[in-house]
Amino acid sequence: MYTGKRMRSFWAAWLLTGTLIAAPGVEEEVDRLVKQEMDRQHLPSVSLVVLRDGRPLKMQAYGWANLESMTPAGVESVYRIGSISKQFIATGILMLMQEGKLGLDDLVSKHLPDTPGAWNKITLRHLLTHTSGLTRESPGFDGFRRKSDWDVIRAAFKLPLDFPTGTKYQYCNLGYFTLAEVITRVAGQPWPEFLRARIFEPLAMTSTRLTTHDDLVMHRVSGYEWRDGRHTNAQPLLAVRPSGALLSNTIDLAKWDAALATDYPLKAATRQQAWTPMRLNDGTTSSYGLGWQLGETLGAKYVGHGGSLNGFISGSVRYPEQKLSIYVLTNVRPAEMQDLAQKIGAIYLPALK
Repeated sequence: MYTGKRMRSFWAAWLLTGTLIAAPGVEEEVDRLVKQEMDRQHLPSVSLVVLRDGRPLKMQAYGWANLESMTPAGVESVYRIGSISKQFIATGILMLMQEGKLGLDDLVSKHLPDTPGAWNKITLRHLLTHTSGLTRESPGFDGFRRKSDWDVIRAAFKLPLDFPTGTKYQYCNLGYFTLAEVITRVAGQPWPEFLRARIFEPLAMTSTRLTTHDDLVMHRVSGYEWRDGRHTNAQPLLAVRPSGALLSNTIDLAKWDAALATDYPLKAATRQQAWTPMRLNDGTTSSYGLGWQLGETLGAKYVGHGGSLNGFISGSVRYPEQKLSIYVLTNVRPAEMQDLAQKIGAIYLPALK
């Protein structure tokens, strides 16, 4: 495992090896699609990377990072990636599992003993797969007020479960707040510091960080809303939510994707667990694993995730068997980035056969 300067040198060399050459006409077709979608969806910018076997096939940005200053978007442009952040929270839990510090079937109460009786059957696996029965959002979360994660979690203690644990899939941001708190307590350091020290720094993801509005962030993109036929400035959330906390760019997401083909941060057996459909109490399955959404494009199975926050939408799909990955970011809401990622996948997949 490389560390520090050696890892940064490794990734610099990796990026300088150049992109692989796609089949004739594929890049042009992707360019046409992206420009059509930008016009149709009123997207100020799109930043994308397409990778094959961890190497870039296409890495490009289109449009404007800031509409007022007319600053062009680049692959270095930094976007809020929303719920793609869940992959990193899930990876933190899975790393601690690999180290024997917790188990996926541990009760939440083992690590957070103050949780209420209604939570007494909820395991870490339930939280990862959105099958806990917890409400989607804690009543304690306010996007425009800063609170500790624990205060947000505790505000939900008084609520009954929405359904019996393990009987249903229901997307749940509160669950990922709770997982982040577990990382903090088990690792003995705040979860943002854990992610930085154990994932971002080792992988030289130098532009990936916790969202902040106090610090100056190089290449930060401005977010917009499309309303009543025009763009307006999005009101930024002040609160940091573990379920969608991160800033990143396509350069760093390419590094992340390449790492997912290695044994760090996740071993092959762990990745297989993460990318297997979860199973409910009655034996039925759903299209979610351990922090990754699951689906198909033209019969090819993918894992990925979308993200949505004020002014930003993101999408990602990874086709493990074809060793193809696509990440797309934009700076407006609403937008259909997960759909765009799959459309790009549908262009590349036939060309790989």
